[in-house]
Amino acid sequence: MKNKFSSLLCLLLVLAILLSVFASSLLFSTKTNALAESYTSAKAMCVMESGSKRVLASKNENTKLAMASTTKIITAITAIESGKDLDSPFEISKKAVGISGTSLYLRQGEVMTLRNLLYGLMLVSGNDASVAIGEYVSGNVNKFVEKMNAKAREIGATNSHFDNTHGLDSKTHYTTAYDLALITSYAMNNKIFKEIVSCKNTKITNSEGKTRYLKNKNKLLSSLEGCNGVKTGFTDDAGRCLVTSCEREGMNVVCVVLNCGPMFEESAQLLDNAFKEYQLIDLTCGYAYKNKLKVEEGESEEVKIGTKESFFYPLKKNELKKIKYTYKIEDSITAPVENGQEVGEVKIFLDNDLLFSEKFYTMENVRRNSIFRKFLDVIEQW
Repeated sequence: MKNKFSSLLCLLLVLAILLSVFASSLLFSTKTNALAESYTSAKAMCVMESGSKRVLASKNENTKLAMASTTKIITAITAIESGKDLDSPFEISKKAVGISGTSLYLRQGEVMTLRNLLYGLMLVSGNDASVAIGEYVSGNVNKFVEKMNAKAREIGATNSHFDNTHGLDSKTHYTTAYDLALITSYAMNNKIFKEIVSCKNTKITNSEGKTRYLKNKNKLLSSLEGCNGVKTGFTDDAGRCLVTSCEREGMNVVCVVLNCGPMFEESAQLLDNAFKEYQLIDLTCGYAYKNKLKVEEGESEEVKIGTKESFFYPLKKNELKKIKYTYKIEDSITAPVENGQEVGEVKIFLDNDLLFSEKFYTMENVRRNSIFRKFLDVIEQW
């Protein structure tokens, strides 16, 4: 009897241990999944839908930090928009040779084009290329850096300041994850910039026929669905930095991680989460209004009205029912009516936050009734 009792106790003890292990495993799994959805080791992070500029995820996004070679995003877009011919050859100066850090190993007197240097800048992060670009565009690097800062302010990146073209450490060279997402969203709208940063491999040739083979350092271009850019970076102060752009089903999302050890892995996870959680919706498809307006004293009794712009916005599944529309449209309009006359306004809200407003316009011309037409109307009424 005693042996049976002991055996039963042992069995119960084993079952208790197994249940405990299973419960712990389940709890650990749940916590791990939760961490996978929200956690990043980055010092700062910002995930942004590039069209609306809506922030989809963030961490310390307004903290000013060093950003290493992700600086070259503003360098590149400033150069591309400078008006300089991308394919005119020019000589590399002595000042652009021997810059510390990653390099294209340019030689003094070597003749290159701005387009080739932009590929060298963004694919292999050539610091010497950044200096050569600044000199060619503005005459000297300091003037070009002024253009970079002006461009950042124009974009809305007001918490950033650039001291150089390459991103080597400097106490007054900084940005924020939010600012860098804004800058990148802007730059990705430029066809030339997008073409360069989405390139995995290419070769550039100088005027003497010397060829350099370039391989993009951004390995997510080959491993992440929809990835189309943009730039890696590393310095002692900045740590590992990565800006990634990714497009799926018409939605383009930019992810910035600053000072992040596993920058590729965490950026991929953050982007996958964003595409799982959000969908890009054309909110103008939800308009509910009469598309005709009464016309007083016109040859036609009504005129077609409508809006001119579409508005796409990333929403979670449970947010669509929170979208509200308010309309303010004239009851009527007096002829003559010209195509494009403003007759009202629509506003789109998410809860109480205004997302978008757009004017209503007439979509056709309506002439005023002539005196002869009015006379006939009177005769007909008799």
